[in-house]
Amino acid sequence: MIRRLIYPLLLVFGTSSYAQFAGPVGSLNSTAIPADSSAFVAWATQCEVQRGWMNISDKSLLKTTLGLPKDALGKAEGYIISLGDAGVATLQFDKPIYNGPSWDFAVFENAFSNYFLELAFVEVSSDGITFVRFPATCNQSDTLQNGPFDERGRPDLINNLAGKYRGGYGTPFDLEELKDSAGLNISRITHVRIIDCVGSVSRSFASYDRNGNAINDPFPTPFSSGGFDLDAVGVIHTTASTNEPIRQSQLWPNPAQNTLHFSKPISQLEIFSSSGQAVFLSTKQGQHYPINFLKNGVYMYKVQENGRSYSGKLMIQR
Repeated sequence: MIRRLIYPLLLVFGTSSYAQFAGPVGSLNSTAIPADSSAFVAWATQCEVQRGWMNISDKSLLKTTLGLPKDALGKAEGYIISLGDAGVATLQFDKPIYNGPSWDFAVFENAFSNYFLELAFVEVSSDGITFVRFPATCNQSDTLQNGPFDERGRPDLINNLAGKYRGGYGTPFDLEELKDSAGLNISRITHVRIIDCVGSVSRSFASYDRNGNAINDPFPTPFSSGGFDLDAVGVIHTTASTNEPIRQSQLWPNPAQNTLHFSKPISQLEIFSSSGQAVFLSTKQGQHYPINFLKNGVYMYKVQENGRSYSGKLMIQR
């Protein structure tokens, strides 16, 4: 009888630990984008911060103090501002972000490992007034509280939360997911807002994902550097002007097998591995490019066309 019970119990209690989303930096299906990737064409230029608490369950410790809003501007270089429990950062850009192929921007945190993950919600706005949140999922267990130094984060159980990847690698977001949101123009995003997830699993303080799960990350972090540490927001697709998106050639198929096709001629194609290493470069104008030498996996591509550039995610699957 005992043997017969073991397998069903494994199914019941083990299901939640199965990988469901892209894995950590270095894994085959990781979507992490390195800070020095040529996919980034712009970075945040303005930042306003509302500090959160060092420990929301003990407000006598007051709010975090590490870093300044300017530390979240420009390229991700390790200079950060700590938001604290439930702290908020609102960033702006010289030109709006628009919904292009695949990822449109990425958020950088400074986690020291693949599994020490401090998480944050991400919201966007077309006017600085109405904000829409990316639908976040966190399927990590919320029965045992992650302590302030625990490395129990699971990137493969997390989706649409900033901080999914370690320092130096951005967590990407795709505006296409918000295309049906009222009051939002995904062709003209002017503001990105980052909101620290309070990592407590206590109902009194917890932050919840789209499914009502408590988001379990290191808690408490009663330090001046507590909460989400914002490094930067990098832009992949930015408008040519304040109201017109770049009209660009479309790539297909994606996932691809042996050849990439473009809807009109491009002047240059670069392809990068998930770790940011260049694996293909063509400066010959064309519409069709053989890629049968690439292994299965996730890549980034960058295209130059009519003096402009744009980037996206490419999946090779045979």
